[in-house]
Amino acid sequence: MNAVETIRAEFRGTIGKFSLDAGFTAPAKGVTALFGPSGCGKTTVLRCIAGLLRVSDGLCEIEGDVWQDRNGSFLPTHRRPLGYVFQEASLFPHLAVRRNLMFGAPRDNRDATGHGVGFDEVVDLLGVTALLDRSPRNLSGGERQRVAIGRALLSQPKLLLMDEPLSALDRATKNEILPFLDLLRDRLSLPIVYVTHDIAEVERLADQIVLMEKGRVLAAGPLADLQSDPTLPLAMARDAAVSLNGVVESRDTRYGLLKLDVRGGQFVVPAPPARIGEHRRIRIVAGDVSLAREPPGASSILNVLPARIVSMRPVGSNEVVAVVALGPSGDGARLLSRVTQKSWDQLGLARGVSVYAQVKAVALAPGRGEFEG
Repeated sequence: MNAVETIRAEFRGTIGKFSLDAGFTAPAKGVTALFGPSGCGKTTVLRCIAGLLRVSDGLCEIEGDVWQDRNGSFLPTHRRPLGYVFQEASLFPHLAVRRNLMFGAPRDNRDATGHGVGFDEVVDLLGVTALLDRSPRNLSGGERQRVAIGRALLSQPKLLLMDEPLSALDRATKNEILPFLDLLRDRLSLPIVYVTHDIAEVERLADQIVLMEKGRVLAAGPLADLQSDPTLPLAMARDAAVSLNGVVESRDTRYGLLKLDVRGGQFVVPAPPARIGEHRRIRIVAGDVSLAREPPGASSILNVLPARIVSMRPVGSNEVVAVVALGPSGDGARLLSRVTQKSWDQLGLARGVSVYAQVKAVALAPGRGEFEG
């Protein structure tokens, strides 16, 4: 990636008693999730990108535009073409929804290059047409947050920053808003940096992940790469899983199944009908993947794929997390398999050994139905 295709952020310094040493580079497209436990510095990094916090040793470059460098250059927040969505939707109570949406928007509602997003498009995308004349006092929490997102989009940002936008909402309201976030990701060519401590949001929304801990970046890269790295906490978690992007190759309407092509193999997935060529994301939990040295016989398991063990890591004294790469030569997408130490030893498993990955369950991720025709 060259500079005009990336987000580059590096911030080092002390803010109060908090020590920050965080840097990452990500593609300037799709959703990049800043993920980690509460207090690890995710919001601090986001505020540094926005220019709301300034550290002496900082660099922020968005698609070739320098917002901060180590020579003292620092673009103030109001001059940075960004939209910021906070945990709480801070709408103006004395303005109707329409005027809240337009607050801060350029007069012609388009950016200087004519590539901005228009009012009607935003209103339709976020499903707020019926709310335009209402007062914010008469909106639900989910409706207020959708309006806040719309206001950020209509400022014509080059980058959208979202700071745990669902954390103040109950589960039902989160489920109401998530489909709108899917649409933002799929329909707008706008990079989003998304802060969350909820791995389910990451698995649904993100393309890239920046894994943080105690003010530091542990790793950054494509979501599936970090999920399948046994040196990182994600792979060691009890509910560890890998998210893979696939393409619909065929459908079986009689049994309600889709066949998805992924790198190195195919998966059969229970799912509603979908178009051939549609891109979908699947989630495979490590505990749902068992390993065999020989091709298994007749079984109710639909997905049995040749693979090769590429690495392993013990979990305590009784279990092993193995990373297997799909395909006979082991050059395909990677899965995790959590097996007992006894099974590992009895089967003679080791790095480089060819196996059959028996996948007992495959979950189709919601909101990943974008079509590329």
